[in-house]
Amino acid sequence: MADSDSVLSTTTGTDQQDDPLAELPDEQLVQLIEDTIHANEVIRNEAEMFDKFFRRVEPKETNNLQSSLNYQTPVAQVQEIYGRSRKRSKSRSSAVDKLLRLSAEQKCDIAQRELEELREEIDKLKEEAERVLDNYRAGLEEAELRFSEIKKAVYEFDRDICKGSVNPRTGKVVAEKVVRYFEDKLRWRDTLIEKLRLKNSTLKVQKKKLQLQLKQKEEMGEVLHEVDFNQLKIENEQYLEKIDEKNQELLRLKLMAGNTLQVLNLYKKKLHTLTMEADRLHNEIASRNEMLQKFDVETVTVEEEREVAEKKNIQLRRKLSDYKVPNVQEYVEKKADLCDLQKTVKNWERKVEIAQMALKTHKKSWHLILTQSQPGVWLPQDV
Repeated sequence: MADSDSVLSTTTGTDQQDDPLAELPDEQLVQLIEDTIHANEVIRNEAEMFDKFFRRVEPKETNNLQSSLNYQTPVAQVQEIYGRSRKRSKSRSSAVDKLLRLSAEQKCDIAQRELEELREEIDKLKEEAERVLDNYRAGLEEAELRFSEIKKAVYEFDRDICKGSVNPRTGKVVAEKVVRYFEDKLRWRDTLIEKLRLKNSTLKVQKKKLQLQLKQKEEMGEVLHEVDFNQLKIENEQYLEKIDEKNQELLRLKLMAGNTLQVLNLYKKKLHTLTMEADRLHNEIASRNEMLQKFDVETVTVEEEREVAEKKNIQLRRKLSDYKVPNVQEYVEKKADLCDLQKTVKNWERKVEIAQMALKTHKKSWHLILTQSQPGVWLPQDV
C-alpha cells in the first residue's frame, strides 16, 4: 500500500491535462490500482527471494551480479517507470523495463537454486526432527521400562510384605521380613550395578579395539570413501524395504490370526451351546428311560389286573348266562311282601321308640322315689 501511495503521489503532482489516467472512469481506475497492488506484491516476493539468494552467495559474486543487473528496489523501479511514462513512448518504456528486470532464465535459475536450498533446509529440519523424535522415543521407552519396574516392585512388595508378612495374631507386618526384603533388593541392585559395570568395561574395551582398527585402516588407506557410504546407504534402504515388507506380512498374518481367533471363538461358543444341549438331551433321555421303566412296571401290574378282571368278567358272564328271570306274578308278589315288611319294620321302630321314652320316664320317677326315701344313698343314673 505504501508503494501504491508513493506512485499515486508522483502522478498527482503533474499537470492534469497530461495525465492519461484522468480520462479513465472510476471502475477502470480501481481495477488498475488492484492490478498495480498485485504486481507490487509479486515484485516484493521476487525481491525477497533475490535478497535471500544474494545473502547466500559470496560477496564477490554478489557485487558482480549487482553491477551486471543494475539492481534497484521495486519501489524505485515503479516510481521511475510511472514518472517517465508521460514523457516517453511505449517502445522506450518497454526497453527500459527489459533492462531493469531479470530475464526468465535468470529468474528460473535463481528460483531453482532457492528451491534446492529450501529442500536442503527441509531435509536438515527433518533429520533434526527425527533425532529429537528418537530422543523422545528413547525417553518414553525408558520411562515405560521404569514404570513397569516400579509397578512390578510395588506388586511384589504388596504381595510379599503387605499381604504375605502380616502376623495373623497381631495383624501387623513382621519387621524382620521387611528388613530381609529390602536387604534382598539392595543385594539385587548391587549385583545389577556390578553387571552393568562389567558390561561398561567390556564396551570400553570393544571401543578401544574398534578405534585401533579404524586407525590401522586409516594408516593402511582402507578408509571408507563416499562411494562405500552410498553403497551402504543403498543396502540400508534395501534392507529397510525388506523390513517394511516383512512388517506388512506380519501385519497381514496378525489380521489373519485375529480373524482365525474370531472364528475359533465363534466355534467355541457353538460347541459350548451344543454341549449344553447334549447334556440336556442326556438328562432328558435318562428321565425318559426312568419313565419307561415305570411304565413297564405299571404295564405288568395292569396286565395282572386285566387278567383278574377278565376272570371276574368271565365268571359274571357265566352267572349272567345261568341267571333266569322270575315270572312277573312272582316279582309283584315279592315286591308287595317287601313293602309290607318295610311297613311292619317302621311300625315296630315307632313302638320301640315309644317304649324307650316310657322307660326313660319310669327310670326318672324311680330315681326320684329312691332319692326321697333314702337321701344319703348314691344311686347310679342307669338304675
